[in-house]
Amino acid sequence: MEQKNLVDVDKISTAIRMGLPLSVTTFTFPKGVELYIDSVVSEFLKELHHLEMKDFLVYIINELALNAKKANTKRVYFTEKNLDINNKQDYELGMKFFKSDTILNIQHYLQMQKDAGLYIKIILHYQGDNILLEVRNNSELNKFEFKRIFDKIARSKQYTSLEEVLPKIFDETEGAGLGLIISSLMLQKIGVPADNFYVLVENGETIMRIVIPLTTMGYSHLHEYSNQIADYIESIPRFPENILRIEKLLNDPESNLSEIADNISNDVALTANLLKLVNSAAFSLPQRVINISEAVMLVGLRGIKNLLYSIGAVKILGNSSEEQARLWAHSYKVAFFACRLAKSNLRRQAVADNAYVCGLLHDLGKIVLTLVYPDPELHNKILKIKEIHRIPDTVFNMVVSEINHPEIGAVLAEKWNFPESIVTAIRYHHDFVDSPEQYKELVSTVSFADMMVHYLDQSIEYYQIPPDFLGMFNIDSEEAFQNLCGGLEKSFDAD
Repeated sequence: MEQKNLVDVDKISTAIRMGLPLSVTTFTFPKGVELYIDSVVSEFLKELHHLEMKDFLVYIINELALNAKKANTKRVYFTEKNLDINNKQDYELGMKFFKSDTILNIQHYLQMQKDAGLYIKIILHYQGDNILLEVRNNSELNKFEFKRIFDKIARSKQYTSLEEVLPKIFDETEGAGLGLIISSLMLQKIGVPADNFYVLVENGETIMRIVIPLTTMGYSHLHEYSNQIADYIESIPRFPENILRIEKLLNDPESNLSEIADNISNDVALTANLLKLVNSAAFSLPQRVINISEAVMLVGLRGIKNLLYSIGAVKILGNSSEEQARLWAHSYKVAFFACRLAKSNLRRQAVADNAYVCGLLHDLGKIVLTLVYPDPELHNKILKIKEIHRIPDTVFNMVVSEINHPEIGAVLAEKWNFPESIVTAIRYHHDFVDSPEQYKELVSTVSFADMMVHYLDQSIEYYQIPPDFLGMFNIDSEEAFQNLCGGLEKSFDAD
């Protein structure tokens, strides 16, 4: 996320819903960036219904960013003085004058570190039930610095209040480390275990990482409440009888293809919808299909069954409101992209068989949530759940927001007896890291297709795409990614 004058609230919201990182990179951490980060943190926590944590997180980010800035300044200072920062004698000599020299000429050293490409990167990431906060800089800690920082963090664990800290800390050369200790105390105040504060050195970067579990904020029953709410949506009817009848035939090993084709063909609307999907460019069939018998032979029984699930879900949930129309339009595009990626790029038949239906239904939970508020009776039922179970406002607001839509969608898919592959893709499409190994390729394909569509809509940026996905589809640059997205979009629009 590049620094801008105004915070892009929609991008923050999208990143949280999709489980993607938000990143702000700066070279000198000026006041303008400080204020911008303050606004980003505010919107980030507002979306998570945890604005009360803002002052704590902003202080911690500023403290860690200033430490990172200082580490970068040290590198250019030592270089200018022809001192080896990794040599003990040179390090002690340089640190005698570092503070006074750099204070007198700070702009000079800030410009030097910018010219050297030494950055500070602040990352916020809502992942599962955790907030991951990282401050990175591309100056590796040496053993002297690492020991000092590790010592400060370790010592901070023995304190419970600031009054205990002040008389006990004194260090002439590099400051008292008071900011790190205050940060640690603040984390304790919001229920974050001291062991969740890490210092790492990886791939040329120093990383200060803090994991803030939202389970400590009363979110431990988030998924349980989501299930209750999804189960309570009684206004959603059972799956259409005609599709259930055909599904039964598809599952019966004694059924033959002609019997299945005849049952589908007897339903004119179903036949039209099915042929329209089968003949779309997503399936890239070698010839145009004109009857259901051909469709069954070319797409296969599993493919036909999945398409029937797609048609049934669209029919039940409707497409009447503007928001529903927008969500279905997005879902059809994701389905198209996922199917083409599986067939042309991944070339995995097991993934290709399920990619279209999983892409189309990945946001089932969002579409369900559009039904909640327009219906006063349904809304009152859900409020009653809140009252009976004494659900805190913060937890309840997360449950009925789009943040937790994958779980609500997955519960509904289970209610409709959808196959495990579809349920899993819906449940984990924003949490692909934790998806079961058996379906990881399928979930990753759907997730990647979803990200591609969001990228084309300019609601996410290239840096937010997980490197594992880029590697999976052999993408080594943003240009290559743009070309792939553009080619798929052109095919979709033509179709």
